[in-house]
Amino acid sequence: MSLLLNHIYYSYGEDTTLRVDALKDINLKIEDGEFIGLIGHTGSGKSTLVQHLNGLLKATKGDLLVDGRDIYEKDYPLKELRSKVGLVFQYPEHQLFEATVFADVCFGPKNLGLPQKEVELRAYQALKQVGLEDEFFYQSPFELSGGQKRRVAIAGVLAMRPQVLILDEPTAGLDPKGRDEILGQVKKLHDESNITIILVSHSMEDVANYVGRIVVMDHGSILYDDTPKKVFTHYQELEKVGLAAPQVTYIMHKLQDEGFPVRTDATTIGEAADEILRVIQ
Repeated sequence: MSLLLNHIYYSYGEDTTLRVDALKDINLKIEDGEFIGLIGHTGSGKSTLVQHLNGLLKATKGDLLVDGRDIYEKDYPLKELRSKVGLVFQYPEHQLFEATVFADVCFGPKNLGLPQKEVELRAYQALKQVGLEDEFFYQSPFELSGGQKRRVAIAGVLAMRPQVLILDEPTAGLDPKGRDEILGQVKKLHDESNITIILVSHSMEDVANYVGRIVVMDHGSILYDDTPKKVFTHYQELEKVGLAAPQVTYIMHKLQDEGFPVRTDATTIGEAADEILRVIQ
């Protein structure tokens, strides 16, 4: 599934004195199977943008094409779109409401009108995909830890078998171990199923190890759209808009400043270690 945003604008309170222009001339193409990090400071327009991708918000101006068809056409099947473009919000408790974890994950596919056996099979497979142990299936979702709730919320969307999965700040409030576990599961999901994943975050560290492309937003506009290595070369410009490159980027620049002939485009600890070993050997 490909998505094309063509000159998208969006304003909150458009016809009031409190109007806020949240998106300004967004042009973006998302190809099937990509793993994209959507980065920006609070208020940059990240969440507003992704809520356009499954029609939760309608652009004030512009076109949004899914597989070549404009979703703003009068007879476009938005319900079908929302089953194909799944969105997991930042706070999973906003999406959890059933008495048990398993019932919660069954809710989506059940509303697709599927047979009960298929509903339960999808729920079981989705919970396994996110790495949740069987012992938690019949507990209340509200008794789980923050990281486990995130897994259940993601499973609830995966049970719909979406072609695009959008994760809005999935690691917010988690400790480093929980953050790594969630992102590791997301990466594994992408590698095994080739589903398109859009990971929304304000942390470069969160995405440096995982995504193949980074879109940086600033005040409703796209500032950069490129590979992590190329985006992080602009680390000084990123700092000016309230962001930062991964720590290894600063370390490599510091080593170069100290006279070591290292390349500075490492984005992960592994890449930095390999480059340092290359130089000292």
